[in-house]
Amino acid sequence: MTRIEVFRPLYREGGVLRLLDQRRLPAEEVWLTLERAPEIAVAIRDMAVRGAPAIGVAAAYGAAFSLRSGSSTPAAERFATARRLLAATRPTAVNLFAALERMERRFAAAVSGPPGSIEETLVAEADAIAAEDIEFCRRIGAFGAELLSGQRHVLTHCNAGALATAGYGTALGVIRGAVEAGKPIRVLADETRPYLQGARLTAWELSRDGIPVEIITDNMAGHFLSRGEVEAIVVGADRIAANGDVANKIGTYGLAVLAKENRVPFYVAAPMTTVDFACPDGAAIPIEERSGSEVLSFAGQAIGPAGVGARYAAFDVTPARYVTAIVTDRGIVRSPYTEGLRAAASR
Repeated sequence: MTRIEVFRPLYREGGVLRLLDQRRLPAEEVWLTLERAPEIAVAIRDMAVRGAPAIGVAAAYGAAFSLRSGSSTPAAERFATARRLLAATRPTAVNLFAALERMERRFAAAVSGPPGSIEETLVAEADAIAAEDIEFCRRIGAFGAELLSGQRHVLTHCNAGALATAGYGTALGVIRGAVEAGKPIRVLADETRPYLQGARLTAWELSRDGIPVEIITDNMAGHFLSRGEVEAIVVGADRIAANGDVANKIGTYGLAVLAKENRVPFYVAAPMTTVDFACPDGAAIPIEERSGSEVLSFAGQAIGPAGVGARYAAFDVTPARYVTAIVTDRGIVRSPYTEGLRAAASR
């Protein structure tokens, strides 16, 4: 059995957060050194770090570093300011808010508890969130590998790998788990316009691990599905509603519809921290709309005519009826998802 080393795209080193700048991949591996909450907020907003679990981990460290500015201001006020700043960066990824709520509870306990270093307590909590995320991904990989027992050709969208988590990945965790179990997996990676997370990041990760991968443009997926060249689709999620509706990178919904038309299983891989039980269905999930300039240019080069606008919805919602199964760190959940997700959360 092959054991794939866990690649960590962000980690604490002493008193700073080391973070791989994903905007520079695959051409350059540039590591940022961040030590204050505003710096981490900028990294999240500008997508130096992206992927719901990774955003949550980065935000946890931002909250942990919140007391480093404005020493004359009360600690509670400094923490609250940093929390608001971090929460305003990306609206769709629920892991961001789950991590900040957890850090807020830890801060309240530290302030009201015995004397000691509040920052040390918060940093330890952020470390725990990062370590738990890697463990969650490992479990997702182990559970998900079972679903790929007879399926060798897998399509994935965007990047739900080590780069989107604290390490190992969710959708790519399923693929890595299958490879570690000795299954000969080959991957088609959607390029994922306009940010090209599939072409730039997923292909970089898989090739780094020696897993066979080929890049296709987003509009080729239907062609390969119709020809029987895809046996399963595995994607990640930025938020899963209580009824199993899934918000993920724009283009996911179209893939799910194509999968159903071609009788190909469509799997979603995400930790239970991505499930938002306060959100009843996909209609209640906030969808981030980014600047149209990201659609109108590529690598600094204009690709649309001057004076023409553009829309960039960063995510779409896939209704639960198109999802074959949701792979979580607590097991595989199938329809009906309202009951299944609640049962998984109680395990």
